[in-house]
Amino acid sequence: MPHDGWHPHDHAPGGHPHDRDEPAHGHGVGMHDHRRGPPTRRLVLTAASFLPFGGASAQTVDAGRRIAEQASRFLASLDDGQRRQVLIAFDAANRLDWHYIPRSRPGLALGEMKPAQAEAARALFATVLSPRGLEMLDGVRLLEGVLREQQGSFRDPGRYYVCIFGTPGRFPWGWRFEGHHLSLNVALPAAGHVSATPFFVGANPAMVRDGPSRGFRLLGEAEDLARQIMAGLDEAGRRTALIANRSFGEIVASPQREQELGQPRGLALSAMDASARAKAEALMDRFLGTLAPDLLAAQKRRVMEQGLERFRFAWAGSLVPGEAHYFRVHGPATLIEHDNTQNGANHVHSVWRDLAADFGRDALADHYRRQPHR
Repeated sequence: MPHDGWHPHDHAPGGHPHDRDEPAHGHGVGMHDHRRGPPTRRLVLTAASFLPFGGASAQTVDAGRRIAEQASRFLASLDDGQRRQVLIAFDAANRLDWHYIPRSRPGLALGEMKPAQAEAARALFATVLSPRGLEMLDGVRLLEGVLREQQGSFRDPGRYYVCIFGTPGRFPWGWRFEGHHLSLNVALPAAGHVSATPFFVGANPAMVRDGPSRGFRLLGEAEDLARQIMAGLDEAGRRTALIANRSFGEIVASPQREQELGQPRGLALSAMDASARAKAEALMDRFLGTLAPDLLAAQKRRVMEQGLERFRFAWAGSLVPGEAHYFRVHGPATLIEHDNTQNGANHVHSVWRDLAADFGRDALADHYRRQPHR
């Protein structure tokens, strides 16, 4: 049975038994609405499809050049065999085959790179991400090291892979950085268009309970903001925001499952007071703010084009700290999800998606319409 998808910033965007990373379909089953059949992908994305990705700006054109130049420098640092590992055709099915579970992956792993090559890869990440975004990548790999200490050498902070799809600077092209609990998918479908979703970040443990990183909470600030929103609502507001009595056990919009999401549910930001709304915007910024400033500005414009008042905040599960819970902010196209259910509610899966423009597909479709490819 699917998870419950029916109930579910600024204004200026095969696992180990101790770490399943698999959908947990049983949560929230008591809240499912069986009167309606599952939505089709077309129905789920209808509203989002009305939203253009947004016109190209000088900022995003400059960003595209910056990203392409560093991608070329990274490729130049590799030997011929490594380049063959990294380069994949843009139209390969693999480009859309994203995931965050431990599995074999194409591309070149950080652990296989020489120090100068790894530095060039990090410089590529920095063309898209802010310092906070880079810290997010580092935090995921730090936690993989914590798991290595607890579970064994199959946990490896070096097994995070870089792929480049197509040729940097020749549209369309893109790149991905992915491994356990991390998937950053960057697409440049046309000049002036840069997409950075899906962007998945997981944290296991959500809070490190011992060792030198004790107390570290990679995604803790997002959880704290969501709890502050719920605590500040009146009783009617909490009832509206609460969409299920149990957490879902997994993000709903995991790979190939966004069709289960349904329409936005929960409490509209337009129904919140100024304090709650500011916290909801700050919660969104925890995700969108991982981008470099020019790309962040473009995403903020995109959020405003959707109408911030049309976004809804939803919670599922317990409000008691340390117990299983889920929350999301969901607009016509932009979606942010966070689930903390596994491993005794100490294992977070979170994702930022653009239901109209993941993988750059909205601008990519326009690119192909304007420039027919043979």
